[in-house]
Parts: sequence; structure tokens; C-alpha cells
Amino acid sequence: MAAASTRMNVEPSASAPLRVLVIDDVQNIRATLAVCLEGMGCSVSAVGTPAEALAALQRDTYDLAFLDLRLGNTSGLDLLPALLTECPQLTVVVITAYAAFDTAVEAIRRGAADYLPKPFTPDQIRLRVEQVAQRRALARRVSELEDELRGSVPEIDLETASPQMRAVLDTLALAARSEAAVLLRGESGTGKTILARALHLRSARADGPFVVVNCPTLTEELLASELFGHARGSFTGAVRERAGRVESAHGGTLFLDEIGEIAPGLQAKLLRFLQDRSFERVGENQSRRANVRVVVATNRDLEEEVRAGRFREDLLYRVNVVEIRIPPLRERPEDVLRLARGFLAFFAHAAGRPAPTLSAAAENALLGHSWPGNVRELRNAMERATILWPAPLIEPQAFSERVAPQASAVRIGGPFTLEEIEREHVQRVIATQPTLDEAARVLGIEPSTLWRKRKRYDA
Repeated sequence: MAAASTRMNVEPSASAPLRVLVIDDVQNIRATLAVCLEGMGCSVSAVGTPAEALAALQRDTYDLAFLDLRLGNTSGLDLLPALLTECPQLTVVVITAYAAFDTAVEAIRRGAADYLPKPFTPDQIRLRVEQVAQRRALARRVSELEDELRGSVPEIDLETASPQMRAVLDTLALAARSEAAVLLRGESGTGKTILARALHLRSARADGPFVVVNCPTLTEELLASELFGHARGSFTGAVRERAGRVESAHGGTLFLDEIGEIAPGLQAKLLRFLQDRSFERVGENQSRRANVRVVVATNRDLEEEVRAGRFREDLLYRVNVVEIRIPPLRERPEDVLRLARGFLAFFAHAAGRPAPTLSAAAENALLGHSWPGNVRELRNAMERATILWPAPLIEPQAFSERVAPQASAVRIGGPFTLEEIEREHVQRVIATQPTLDEAARVLGIEPSTLWRKRKRYDA
């Protein structure tokens, strides 16, 4: 490596130094590169053989690796897939004194992020370190923004006076101690995502990432890419390689919301991942591994989906190690007023005003509503009341017609648009049916279509 004219100081992270693994069979190269990297503020481990490299990755995690193309009688390219299997988030830069276009292409194809011919300069090393440090800082900032966003949205209060909900939380606490897959069943709006996050925070993986994938929102191709990542050029629009949510969740929890919406072809890939934690990015043949705990949720009757041939029976058994059924809000009326007051306090605080109180008539209206939209519907009702009702005492008129019926808002033949009539009809059918699947059958549409309409109409 060419000598540096001045000592460089790169701060990869304000919280912890970038961890770098140097893999080269020439002791002088290892030592020189280690000194250079340490001068940039990195924490460095240097090894000379493939076995030592794999052992280092088993002991610790690394952000960046410099991998020599020739390690004695072994090719660094053959070692590359094993490195990424042990540490999927690792950025690998192949270094070599025998640079050739073919080997550069092959290194990138096998997962290397860059290819650096010897002799290289300290500036070239610094550039690679800065790129990895910037990516890590960006990931940290995204995590911070997600925390800030969660602070702007009221979390569901996990305290409860409902015996059914207490049983749910007891089971959740026991499940959190294990690594078993968990299936959360419940209607839309019951708080499955919140409970999945609570399970993660009570588990041994609490310091790891909690990654959410909303399955119904993407096509099969895009969902496969979202889950497992893709290689450059694997489909139209894939202009660069991309890691998936599975890799992002390494060391933490992966939450798959509405797993019943996953297409059969992708179900097979998910089953393989659940069996041995191995997967392939879309458009790649390289097998990768990720250490994640999987939690899934559904509002569908998966047993019925199995009988109809829309869901794999073996996948159901794999995700249903621990099953937790979340009761709808209408079955836990003890919690309605407490949750409502909590939401009112949150939204009032966000608006910079004192928390309003509920009149006796407002309380009766809330207790008399069946809450087909569950806790999500209650949250929206309280946000609406906070915005539209300036008085400190909330009356039933602060709620929508659906929550506290006054005069009929929409009627057939009246001066209403088709969208307004459809919205009212969809809301009423959902309110009278026990599940979204039943409501979809009444409406004569697919459950996925109703899911989208429900989200659009906030039904």
C-alpha cells in the first residue's frame, strides 16, 4: 500500500468505531492495512486464512471486510459467499495484486461491494470506510426518525381490565422468552402490530431491529424483493442491488402483517427461510442466511385458506408454533373508556390544549357502539373529536354519525356521489359482519379489495 502523506482521521460513528476485518495471507499487508484503518478510527481485526476469517465472524459482527483474492491455495472468491452467509450485513471489498476484468465481475456477482487493485493508497481505503460509515449513519438516522414517528402516534395502552386481554398479555410474556414463531390472530385494528412490537421488546432480541412488512400492499414480485432483496437487473427498475427486510432484521424480529395475503409461490420461499433461515435474493443463486425471529399476523381464517388451496398447510404449521388470538374491542368493553381518555389526552397534548373530558352522554355513545374497526376506529374517533370539538367537555355530537347516530347522513336517491354512497354501504356492512371475510362475501368482492377500500374510507 502506498504511503500516506498525512495522518487521516475518519470518524465512522459518533457512538462506536467501524468494525473492520482484514483477510490477507501476507503478514506485512495485514499489518500495514490495520495501522491505516486504526488511524482512521476503526476497530480492526486481521487474519490470514479462511478458517480464521470464519471464526472471527462467529465471534463478532463486522461492518466492513477487505478480502484478498488469493489466500494461499484458496480463492477469496470461494470464501466470499461464506462470509456473507455468516454476516449478511457485511460490506466486502476484494483486494488483489492480480486485477482482471473477469475476476472483478465475478467478485461483484458473488456479493462483493467493491474491487480494489493493489497497490492502493490510503485515500482509496478512506473512501471505502467513509462510504460504509455513511450508510451506517443513515441507517441509524432512519431508526431515530422511526422512533420520533412512533412518538407522534399514540401507542395502544397494554394495561387492561379485560380478562380476555389479560390472558393475551400473559401468553405474550411467555412467548417472548422463546425463539418460536408466533401467529397473532385478530380483526383489523385490534393492535396486532403493537403486540408484535411488545413481544420483541420483551424478548432477548430487544436491542436488535424490529422490521415490519405489510404483505397486502405489494405484488408478489415486489414483495419477494422487499423480503429477500434483489440483484441488479433482476427485474425492470432494479437498477442496483438491494438488501431485503430479512437481512435488515438480522439479530432482531421480522413481523409479517397479514401473512394470509402472500401468493403461493412466495409462500414456498418463506417456508424455506423459516425452516433453515436461508434465502436467496431475487435474481441471485447465492444462498444467504439471517438470524431473525419471525412473528406473523392475520385477520383471515388460515385453516379455511388451506382447505381452499390458497395457503400452504406446512407453512401454517411452521408459523403457528405459538398462537395468540386478540379479542375485538366489542368483546372487551371494560377498556373502551380508558382507551378513549388516553387517546384524547394524547391528541390534546399534540394540539397544545388541555385534555378534554367525556360527558356522560358521550361515554354512553362510546359504550353503545360496536367498534367494528376496533382500537384503530376508536383512536380515529378521538382524534376527530379533539380537532372538531373545541369545548372542554366532549359531547356525542363530536363523534361521527357512525359512532353516535344522529340523522341519516347518506340516503339512496339523495344528492350524494357514488363514492359517498359506497363508503356508507361498506361501513355499514363491515359493522354488521363478524369478520372482514364475511363482509367481503356480502359485498361480493375479494377480501383484499375490501381491505383496500376499508383503508381508503377509514372504515
